[in-house]
Amino acid sequence: MCRRDGLRTFVSSSRRSAAAGRLNIQRPMQTSLKDLLAHGADAAPAISAPGRTALSYRELRALVDATLASLNALGAGRNDRVAIVLNNGPEMATCYMACASGTTSAPLNPAYRADEFEFYLSDLNAKLLIVEQGSSSTAIEVAQKLGVRVVDLIVEPGAPAGSFRLAARDGGSAAAAGQGGYGEAGDVGMVLHTSGTTSRPKIVPLSVGNLCASAANIRKTLQFTAGDIGLNIMPLFHIHGLIAGVLAPLSAGSQVFCTPGFNALKFFAWMDEAKPTWYTAVPTMHQAIVQRAKGNADVIARNPLRFLRSSSSSMPPQVIKELEEIFKAPLIEAYGMTEATHQMASNPLPPLTRKPGAVGLPAGPEVEIMGEDGSLLAVGQIGEIVIRGPNVTAGYENNPKANAEGFLNGWFRTGDQGSKDADGYISLTGRLKEIINRGGEKVSPREVDEILMDHPAVGQCVCFGMPHPKLGEEVAAVVVLKEGASATEREIQDFVAKRAADYKVPKKILFMDEIPKGATGKLQRIGLAQKLGLG
Repeated sequence: MCRRDGLRTFVSSSRRSAAAGRLNIQRPMQTSLKDLLAHGADAAPAISAPGRTALSYRELRALVDATLASLNALGAGRNDRVAIVLNNGPEMATCYMACASGTTSAPLNPAYRADEFEFYLSDLNAKLLIVEQGSSSTAIEVAQKLGVRVVDLIVEPGAPAGSFRLAARDGGSAAAAGQGGYGEAGDVGMVLHTSGTTSRPKIVPLSVGNLCASAANIRKTLQFTAGDIGLNIMPLFHIHGLIAGVLAPLSAGSQVFCTPGFNALKFFAWMDEAKPTWYTAVPTMHQAIVQRAKGNADVIARNPLRFLRSSSSSMPPQVIKELEEIFKAPLIEAYGMTEATHQMASNPLPPLTRKPGAVGLPAGPEVEIMGEDGSLLAVGQIGEIVIRGPNVTAGYENNPKANAEGFLNGWFRTGDQGSKDADGYISLTGRLKEIINRGGEKVSPREVDEILMDHPAVGQCVCFGMPHPKLGEEVAAVVVLKEGASATEREIQDFVAKRAADYKVPKKILFMDEIPKGATGKLQRIGLAQKLGLG
């Protein structure tokens, strides 16, 4: 959903030449994470963090080797599940890299409650749980109850960013792993759970080959080089941050500056320290950055970005326009999901076309539009977006029902509705489950979002379906007003009514201080009515 008309040229002639050179870079196929990390120059910085000495690629490779040896000695090897409960930061990034290199990494949200940890650790059949030394996370008690061995991650004072060692909290020994060393393409490098709201979360196994393929896709799309520096503000228990924020840039020998997590008050100070060439975020983060950008124009001028990236949910075109004007750099909107190891499509970098209202071109996997009968649809027709390719999961774990529903004729069904134009650009019309069915009238919540965002008092919004006794569903919305602005429910409803049919006008508008979000900062329409008590 991108407005591109009237956009200035963002790269100087020298940068343009460098960008042209990026397109011709050829690298050997990376089929293991050892291959993926091999590209970085020995002395080049790989991982950095606020106030810390950077970890070089030589040191990162040595750290991964040493960590794999420790994990193998603790009995965890290839395809054994290692749960990771660490706060955001450089050690989370490097621990994930090491675990994914030779075991099956399972990053978990540190904010989970005990019941959630019990579900996930049990469902994963985790062999080890890695936590920070001194951590009192409820995950530890749960792991001990389940018989999962707890391992401390220890950071020595003054150590470079991301450097650590592992030690079993019980101090005991274990039988060495049956299959040690680095994983191969067919081994499972990571498992994540889908964040379903109406069904039991499903385990998504992602092979080492999936991870390497997706990193290569993103590297190619964003034309990463060793000179790039990424400012990572995404949570590192989520596919977006792990693949786009860490794996993809490392596969190009780039530097990753790892923050403790998104903080709008610290973003521009981090920008001054990291001197990044790019960052990736979800729309709610971008919106918070916009609100503080005017007071930090000098920081932005000192640290020009090559591009900004947005993914995980749709970005209001009004915010895209603001960001591009503020940073004088293009915002690249991408389309991804866990089952695709993140990226499926992306708008390309300049000078290629970024189309208004599109999430871009297929950016790795094949992407098609499928009809209800399983046939692939022609240009312009609306149907379900389906994908296949080396970055797509082979299937959900121990869930034949989900696999039967999720795959058809060799294609993975995304559950998203959209179309493809004559140039191959994909546009989303909504999540099939998010489409509001108001007595047979179908409403795309994204369409209503964009109208609401044009109201001068509206800073953020999310439209969703709420239960209705006669119609089945009715249209509702949460609105966050801009600072100092005011508006009534009736005023906003009248505004929408001028731009859309009556059945699309939200019948209920809740004014809140912030948009309800999931743990990763992503807007969640499905289940929002129940969460807000609109039953």
